Amino acid sequence: MLQYSKSNKYKSKRNAIVIGGGIGGIAAAIRVNALGYKTTLIERLSALGGRAQVFKKNGYIHDAGPTVLTAPFLFDELFTLLGTTREEHVDFRALDPWYSYYFHTGETFDYRAEVPDTLEEIRKFNFDDTKNYLRLLAASEKIFDVGFTELSSKPFNNLSTMILQTPNILRLGGYRTVSQFVNSYLKHPLLRKAFSIHPLLVGGNPFSTTSIYSLIHFLERKWGVHFCMGGTGNLIRSLYELMCQNQIDVVLETDIARLEVSDKIVKYAISSTGTKYEADLFISNIDPPTLFDEVLPYKRSPFNKILPDSLTTYSMGLFVLFFGTKKRYENIAHHTIWMGKRFKSLLTDIFKNKTLSDDFSLYLHRPTATDTSFAPKGNDSFYVLCPVPNLLASINWKVEGPKLSQRIIEALDKTIMPDLSKHYVDDFFMTPEDFRSDYRSTHGAGFSIAPSLTQSAWFRYHNHDSSYKNLFLVGAGTHPGAGMPGVLCSAKVIEELIINKNIH
Repeated sequence: MLQYSKSNKYKSKRNAIVIGGGIGGIAAAIRVNALGYKTTLIERLSALGGRAQVFKKNGYIHDAGPTVLTAPFLFDELFTLLGTTREEHVDFRALDPWYSYYFHTGETFDYRAEVPDTLEEIRKFNFDDTKNYLRLLAASEKIFDVGFTELSSKPFNNLSTMILQTPNILRLGGYRTVSQFVNSYLKHPLLRKAFSIHPLLVGGNPFSTTSIYSLIHFLERKWGVHFCMGGTGNLIRSLYELMCQNQIDVVLETDIARLEVSDKIVKYAISSTGTKYEADLFISNIDPPTLFDEVLPYKRSPFNKILPDSLTTYSMGLFVLFFGTKKRYENIAHHTIWMGKRFKSLLTDIFKNKTLSDDFSLYLHRPTATDTSFAPKGNDSFYVLCPVPNLLASINWKVEGPKLSQRIIEALDKTIMPDLSKHYVDDFFMTPEDFRSDYRSTHGAGFSIAPSLTQSAWFRYHNHDSSYKNLFLVGAGTHPGAGMPGVLCSAKVIEELIINKNIH
């Protein structure tokens, strides 16, 4: 991590504006503030966090966004830059199992925190796959050493950078998909499904996402899977308080409608009410397609993202069902992956055919397995994330939303949560339409553009747009990609760019 001197704070007498208070925007504001900029963070919602909002209903608390914490050192760095330690403010609790899988056959698989425990679970399905998993993990480590350690915080604004990395990409099999990577090691069909789901956590189809994302297997092994006590919302609140103490101005409920540009330099960010915010440096945490199509005065440089709009692939949409229960389901782990019978064909329906099927696979979050404060005593809090087509599909969510909600409750009732239909309360849901309206996500995509090979690294939205000298981009749609480690690393990328370009 770069070293900072408090004596240099505001020495440059320059100021920066960060637009969008998601996790990427928060990280960017903290990092440029530490570089010496007087920093203002502007957010359109009533609270920071972006997708990491918090909903409360009748004593039930729901983290609305990311709940799987990996690579905790990336948050530790932010607390250090704010003059403290993360442990003084929030408790990251290690989970075990990381994920509990339920398959349509009724079989279960716990992905455990220790390798021997995971091998014991694998042995229930296929003895040979115990050795195969170790080989998969070793291959994932090699990808991690390049894809994460070397490149996740490295700018990919120049084609030459991409060309120099092409031998590594070829050597590591980056032209393969995650599914092809996993299937080349594991043999049991259910285990193949279980170990292929990681791209869905960052918005990608395992059958089209580059196998570079297979580094997540080793990333989880290196640092574990954690939960922030009090929720991700508590983590955001702690950072917000510390940002204010470090003279970072936070402006809420202010929507930036457009940027005013002169001679390739952004001069002002102008709110929907006409207020002008002037700065020397601008950082956007807006979904990049929305930024370029709605906020900037002219279209992006053709070199900012190689694929034209007509060929761009967006991540899937998300249907998120929140509810409480008037009892505790002690058999349900903190993270459960509920997998339906279909896998590849279901994902084809979601990503390619853009059809809402009667069947589904689900991610079930039960924070009360770790932190009972999320529900009244003796009760549970849940949310269910169901991948669905984004808004490029013609789906009437006012009609289909309630139907899908009921189908999910019935499916869980018949399988892992008996009598759920009698015990669930205070339910509500979000659809891709909410992602578009609340988060300004193009097509209501849950994770911006999809992480395919031709939409990664240099092919993804650049962290600095050559069309605008003082405009930088962070967040899920930029390099290195979606997921909390990805968006946190995107802030590290622009930090390096600002230093190398001597902007500060």
